[in-house]
Amino acid sequence: MAVSIYQLGYKKLSRIIFEWQAADRASLMALFILMEAYLHWLWCLYVWIRRDKLSIYVDMDMLYPMWLGVHIMGLFAWWMVEHLSRIKDDDARLNRWQIVLISVYSVYIAFVILVMGQSGLVSGVSLVGGAMLGMMLIRRRYIWRAFLGLILLVLVVISLPYWGIDFPSLQHIHESTIPLDIYSYLIASGLSTIEMSAIENAMANSTLSNEALGIDGLNEVRQSSALFWHSTHIYLAVPKAIFIVYVFRALLLILDASKAETLKHANQDELTQLTNRRYGLTQMQDTLAALDHKQNYSVILMDLDWFKSINDSYGHQVGDQVLQEVAGVLKATLKDTDNVSRYGGEEFLIVLPSTAHHEVLTIAEQLRSNIAEHMIQVSDGFSFQVTASFGVYTLTCEELARIKQDHMTTEPETVMPVLTKLQKLKRRKNSQGQVTGSFREQSQSELPSDICQRLISIADKALYEAKDRGRNKVVSANEMRAAKNRSESSSSDSGTEPL
Repeated sequence: MAVSIYQLGYKKLSRIIFEWQAADRASLMALFILMEAYLHWLWCLYVWIRRDKLSIYVDMDMLYPMWLGVHIMGLFAWWMVEHLSRIKDDDARLNRWQIVLISVYSVYIAFVILVMGQSGLVSGVSLVGGAMLGMMLIRRRYIWRAFLGLILLVLVVISLPYWGIDFPSLQHIHESTIPLDIYSYLIASGLSTIEMSAIENAMANSTLSNEALGIDGLNEVRQSSALFWHSTHIYLAVPKAIFIVYVFRALLLILDASKAETLKHANQDELTQLTNRRYGLTQMQDTLAALDHKQNYSVILMDLDWFKSINDSYGHQVGDQVLQEVAGVLKATLKDTDNVSRYGGEEFLIVLPSTAHHEVLTIAEQLRSNIAEHMIQVSDGFSFQVTASFGVYTLTCEELARIKQDHMTTEPETVMPVLTKLQKLKRRKNSQGQVTGSFREQSQSELPSDICQRLISIADKALYEAKDRGRNKVVSANEMRAAKNRSESSSSDSGTEPL
């Protein structure tokens, strides 16, 4: 497709960069070159219109060949916009025409940089900004080679005057005889080549003939010359720089959106829009590591009852609808949905940091009741209800401290010295009153790597017990363990079954 300047909006630009074919992106690069050539053409037109006043600063004999070159470059870029858009990506001509486009543009921009006075602003934007923009649209190895070649070309031409070779320049230079005292002043003033040229031109100009050029006149010519050429360099560089920064800003916004979308898909279950199992376990590990030493930690493992029969009787589409609506009930009941994840199939995992056992039992019972009361509406006016079974476990702060202590004492010797240093440092800070008694500053390695699976496994036992008791039940693993302990020998030292 042929590109146009009207396609450079943010959304369309993002589609161009990431979705367009290579030929269309190359066509867009040609359009950028055309826009730059048009800016140069406008500058040449402005100088030509005001040639009576600006001829003191600009070599008009050099302006016309440059203007002709700008015309040729503009027509060439215009033709390339249409030509490249008609080439298919698998066409071998595409690579050749990309090389031609970049080669011609590199020679052109080097010529512009040199005849315009070798401004650092123009050179920097053209070399660095242009190369970075080109790498987004053209084959990167072509842009890289063109970038190195352009730098080499500019360095060679800049060094030519030191070998007695003058390069044509738009800066108007007249050979004139400058009195020794004025010339000494110019040298002492540290004038640039542009300013020296303008002063020499002013002295040769008819308006200054037969007149003495004093210090005030020199300063006036110096200031007007610097203003004109500095304005020219700003005109050549700033619009291009703004456009390149705009493109990269759009690119960064696209990358941020793409990153957010990628993380969303990586962490979210597509069907239920809850977090997935991987993210749920990560959240569980992080919240366990950040848990205060006086807080309990509760886990709920939920499983829908007779879900397989729903799929067999009504089909998987209805089964998916059931999962989606149950997930909606969970979201509506719980405040923090980040702690709710689809653990697998019809199982859901809910982690509740800083939640006591009686509180989590109340929450689980509320979830069970809401799910049982929810009506699943199917097509043709048919509806039904589902139930769920819950296994609940609360890890007490005392048991968490014991797990950490046991893990620290059984840690391999290669890790122990580091952990010991951390503990000593923590105790030293505590003695100085700089840190309160919290586990937040301690390393996550204080917990076993399988701590999450241990807690889920205990909650899973309670879940199976709820199934055995007839389903649609909430069973506490803590109560199961307490009952088991009561039935065991009273000589047991531990109050609970070790994790």
